[in-house]
Formats: sequence, C-alpha cells, structure tokens
Amino acid sequence: MSLTDYLRIARRFWKGIVALVLVSTVAAFGWYLIQPRIYSAEASGMVISSGADNLSWSLAGDSLAKSKAKSYKAVAESASVADRVISDLSLPTTAQDLLGNVAVTVPTDGTEIRIDARDKDPVQSQKVANDWVKALASQVSDLEKDANSNAKGNPAVKVVPLVTAMVPTEPVSPKLTLALGVGVVGGLLLGLAYAFIRDRVDRRIRTSEEAERFGYPVIGTLPLDDVLVKGSSVLEGTGGHQFMSEALRELRTNLRFIDVDHQPRIVLVTSSLPSEGKSTVIANLASTLAADAEPVIVVDADLRRPNVHNVFDIVGDVGVTDILSGRARIDDVMQTWHRNDLVRVLAAGHIPPNPSELLGSQAMRNLLATLSQDALVLVDAPPLLPFTDAAVLSRAADGTLVLVRANRTKVDELSHALGNLQRVKGRVLGLILNGIPSKGADARARGYYGRYGYGEPPAEDRTLEPAAQPREARSRRGSAGSAEDWSASGQSMTDDAAGSRWDRPFDEDSQGAHGFGAPSPGQDRLGLAAEHDQPDGPRGHSGWAQPGYGEDPGAHSTDADESAADDGVWLPARVRESYGSRRRGL
Repeated sequence: MSLTDYLRIARRFWKGIVALVLVSTVAAFGWYLIQPRIYSAEASGMVISSGADNLSWSLAGDSLAKSKAKSYKAVAESASVADRVISDLSLPTTAQDLLGNVAVTVPTDGTEIRIDARDKDPVQSQKVANDWVKALASQVSDLEKDANSNAKGNPAVKVVPLVTAMVPTEPVSPKLTLALGVGVVGGLLLGLAYAFIRDRVDRRIRTSEEAERFGYPVIGTLPLDDVLVKGSSVLEGTGGHQFMSEALRELRTNLRFIDVDHQPRIVLVTSSLPSEGKSTVIANLASTLAADAEPVIVVDADLRRPNVHNVFDIVGDVGVTDILSGRARIDDVMQTWHRNDLVRVLAAGHIPPNPSELLGSQAMRNLLATLSQDALVLVDAPPLLPFTDAAVLSRAADGTLVLVRANRTKVDELSHALGNLQRVKGRVLGLILNGIPSKGADARARGYYGRYGYGEPPAEDRTLEPAAQPREARSRRGSAGSAEDWSASGQSMTDDAAGSRWDRPFDEDSQGAHGFGAPSPGQDRLGLAAEHDQPDGPRGHSGWAQPGYGEDPGAHSTDADESAADDGVWLPARVRESYGSRRRGL
C-alpha cells in the first residue's frame, strides 16, 4: 500500500479515529484527576577533605573528595541512613518504603551529593530531604572514624550540608500535559489501528480499483445524486446534475467503444442484489443515448419486480409477457416516452408464474433480435444472486453490464454474481460503479470534488436529454415509429417499412404465435386475457375483447377511449381505462 492509500483509509474512517482520540484523551484526564499529588523537595551535601595546608595538599584533598563522593552514594542509599531519618522524624514507615521515595544522585566528577525526597505532603518531603543530608553526614563520620581508629584529630573527609530544601508548591506528579499527550497519542494509534482493521474486514466495494480486481473494466462511475436518492426517476438536467450528466455521457462513450468492430445492440443490465439502482441507471442511460440522436428501446425483463414503467411513468400492465404469450403485437404495447421520441419502452406486463422459462425461451430471443434491428436495446434484468433469470437471459444479449453499488455491494456478492454469468458463458461487457459519494475520501479517489470549478454549464448542455416537446408534437404512444418520426430523427424509412417492420414472425419452433400478436385460435398460454379483458364476449382475430359487446355503443365514447384512440393504441379494456387516466393527467 502507498501513502495515498493510508491517507485514504484515514479520511474514510476519520470519525472513528477522532472518537477514539477523544475517548482516550478523556480517559487520560480522568486518570489525572484521581491520581494523588506527589511533591518533590531537593537538598544536597558536599564531600570535603580537611587538613589541606598548602596547594599540594589541597589538590590531593579535592581528588580524594571526588572519589569518596562516588562511594558515599551507596551509603546514602543504605537502610542505615533511612533508619536514622525515620528515628529523627518519627515517621510511621519502614526503611524500604522510605528508600523508594528518595533518589540519590552524584554529578560526574563532582563532590556534591543530591537528595530528592518525594511525598504526598510537601512539608514532609522537605523535612525528609534535609534530614537525609544530616543522617548521611553522621553515617559518613562514623565510617571515617572506624576506618581511622588509630589516627588522632578530625577525619580527613566529611559531608557537610550544602543546599537546604524548600517547601514545594507545585506537584511533580501527575503532570496534566503529559497525561493529555499520552491520551492523544494513544488514541491516535488506536484509531489508526481501528481504521486499518475496518478496511481489511470491510468487504464492501468502494472504488473502481477494487471492482476491477475481478478482471472486468469499470466503464462508468456514477456519483450520488440528491434527486435519485429520493426515488427512481429520469433527471431533467440543469446545472445541479452536472456531475451525473457528465458521468452518463462518459458511460455512453465507453459503451460505444467497448467493441468498435462488433458493437453490442442488445445490452443486458443487471446487478448482484436488488435495490442497487439498475432501473434508474438504465432509464438515465437511455435518455443520454437519445440525447445524442440514437434510438433506444428499453425492455423491462424484470418479471419479478418490474420498475421501469414507474421510472418512465408509463403503463406497466402490458408489455413483454403479452407479446411472448401471443396476445399482442409489438406495436400494440410499445410505448414512446413523452420527453423524447427516440426512447421507446416495453414494459414487463403481467407477472407470470414462470419468469425464468419465459425469458429463456426462443420467443424472447426472437423478440430481442427484432427490436435490435432498428435501435439499441437496453434490457433491465432481475438481480443475479436471488434468481437465475438474468443469467439465462444473458445468452440472448450481446453483452451484460453488471451494476455495482458503491459502499453496498460486497466483494463476495459480486464474485458470485459474475460466477453465475461465467457458468452460462454470458459475455460481461464491464461494470458500472453506481453511487460514488460526491464528498469525502472516496469522492477524492474518484475525482468528484463537489463544486470544483466547471461553473454553470453552457445553455445547450444543461439537460440530459432534449426538452420535452409539446403534446401536439409528440409521437403517438405505442406506435412502432412512423416514417415522419424517423425522418425527424435523421433516419430514412419507407412507408411500407413504417407499418410492417415489427410484424416479423417467430421461428416455427419458437414459443408464441405464428407472428407477434397473431395467436392461433384459443391460444392464451399465460391466461392473461382473463386478467385484463372483459369476462364475456367474442374476441377478434388478435385475441382482444371486442368493444361494445353487450353494451350501448355510446359507452365507448369515454375520455379514456378517446385518449387511447387518439394515440393509436389498442389495449385491453381494463388497461385502456388506466392508460386513459394517465394521459388525462399529463
């Protein structure tokens, strides 16, 4: 690991580090408060020689005093001196305990002997220091007399008091600054240890470098957006989303350059677990692609918990399952997004009891292949770990993009998800790292610096997609794309192709009808007709309930029918009412 990695870890867990430093500092201050105050008093004595009548004797006596001072240090630390002090001051202690509170030092090449006495009572420490010098002088005198018992007169060497101890006013222990310093340093070391342990134990993926360890490139990193955090939606742009807008454009560019020789036309988008943002990412990616004049079809293949219709605010009651069951043609259920005609959406439809079998059928392959002939198809698939749907469907796609939610998706989860794709030999185009924080250590690692100075984006670049057109200019919902729509988007198309390009039959061995939306008589594999259509009455050649059966013909002149009729959409009765209510609310 480099210094940058250590700094990144420290920034990521700075709250824990600061908390441990504070706790350690408070604990050190508490220890300081409960410790007894110790006072120190220092006295000293000097070793001198007597009988120096001339210079030669004086020099010799000085050398003798220095040599004696070193030997007298041991005398000063002896129990005999301590017993004298205890006897003189009448102390309620033992010689060993008293020696533990007294320190004796002798400077190098000096004749001074310093006594440092410590006690909880400042006066007591002064008395012990002064009396210790006196007791040492008496003990030395006795020793010198015994050593020179035959000599007459005073001993050649003796100890005399030099500095008298004063009563100390400030305690020497404990020291507040030292206690707080130890607390801060100790807390910092604990905090750093905590951060590194958390970094090793934490299995969540945070950066693109961590995601790329699995051998697949990260083709897009999307920052957190306040609007998207509140709920799934398609951003309308302006300067407040400049970072998300730029990230989506980068993803669009990388997607186009993944394989320039064989550009993928059917792209499956999935994730490891639910709630990682794949539906929102698909919707915003489709909007960004359409903003560059590229037709896009979004297919909601999540037949477990479909959400694409909520993101685009379209009708979700009909869609993929109706086509695969042969109850509808593509142009019956294909819906154009009201904010951009180049984005068309195929909702999931009725949730079937066998999603995996339906998505893995040849009919689904044919459907995706047909859609990809005229547009880039983005398929929203269920997550990989809970279900096998995405792994099965990946064989029908040109490639798969796996969404990774930063700070949420774990290493083991992504590894198992990619393993599921590898086992079915699905092609992984790359990873999308979603939810990168725009602030903090991870943001700095990925380059999102908050308000770093792009300023207000240019007027022509403030939206993720072209502005919503007036209602009169929108293409009709559910249309397969008229010739006028395509010519307006820069595409050329004949009138015959405009009306028939979706009516391509399935393979004879495929699941479904002879053609999209043209089931054989009595065919209704999923039982969707009973779910959506009128309960009784004849059905037309396409299997839909005939309007007006058993009713007053004027009953079909409701606002819902008029709205649906104006849009050229033929929907089941119940869906038609819901669809009309939505259109009236636009």
